[in-house]
Amino acid sequence: DPDRKTEVVLLACGSFNPITNMHLRLFELAKDYFHETGTYKVIKGIISPVGDAYKKKGLIGANHRVTMAKLATKNSDWVEVDDWESCQSEWLETLKVLRYHHQKLLSADVTNSLQDAVPITKLGRKRKQEPNRHEPIKKKNQSPVVKSVPQVKLLCGSDMLESFGIPNLWKLEDITEIVEKHGLVCISRAGSNVQKFIYESDILWRHKNNIHLVEEWITNDISSTKIRRALRRGQSIRYLVPDVVRAYIEEHELYSTESEDRNAGVVLAPLQKHASDSKDSQALN
Repeated sequence: DPDRKTEVVLLACGSFNPITNMHLRLFELAKDYFHETGTYKVIKGIISPVGDAYKKKGLIGANHRVTMAKLATKNSDWVEVDDWESCQSEWLETLKVLRYHHQKLLSADVTNSLQDAVPITKLGRKRKQEPNRHEPIKKKNQSPVVKSVPQVKLLCGSDMLESFGIPNLWKLEDITEIVEKHGLVCISRAGSNVQKFIYESDILWRHKNNIHLVEEWITNDISSTKIRRALRRGQSIRYLVPDVVRAYIEEHELYSTESEDRNAGVVLAPLQKHASDSKDSQALN
């Protein structure tokens, strides 16, 4: 069916420390882009805040970051928050989070197609003859189901894409699998140099058809770092974050000079992990 659109789930990983209007805008921009292509349908957006084991400077507790993200998306009919990643005791590579959500969609899809194929009440009794009895129906009904497993694409800003170039932050094979098997949607400032960055990387260039660049013409320069700075200085952050998030931050007095010093001098989890991995591989060679 030529009219059948490829279903897409957008996954955003990051600190969300705190979540801002910019984070929410990334989802809207990506959705508009995909729908304008005419070949994709965005069915869901997932916000997955990083766990505390990431050890980033100034990272406050995951419970607060998840709660704020949930408050921020309460009125959205398609963007939701998933706390699986943030509940892990160890830091997880982004690829593993992508795989987890891909698997989750696969298993949900299998359940749905089984329900379509077999009347529930007859499941136990008729199972033996079911394959033959349903053969012709199955062909017609099942093939689109197989085709329609949604693709999980990683939604990011240009800074995340360019962080692929930072030594030991990402594993090369992870970047490869992300762009090869899943895909990236990168929201970039009009006039930023993301294209050049892709051109200069062999891996990204090879899979450039799976990297969707979305230009953000209505620029939004809000960052969590700037929000935290304003809060430390007692300045207003109204209209930069959703009101519910602002109220939550005030109520719990979340960002301060003290919270910004958290994890100061601690090596970021991926750098720690990959640096020791590369030491291991050097020892092997």
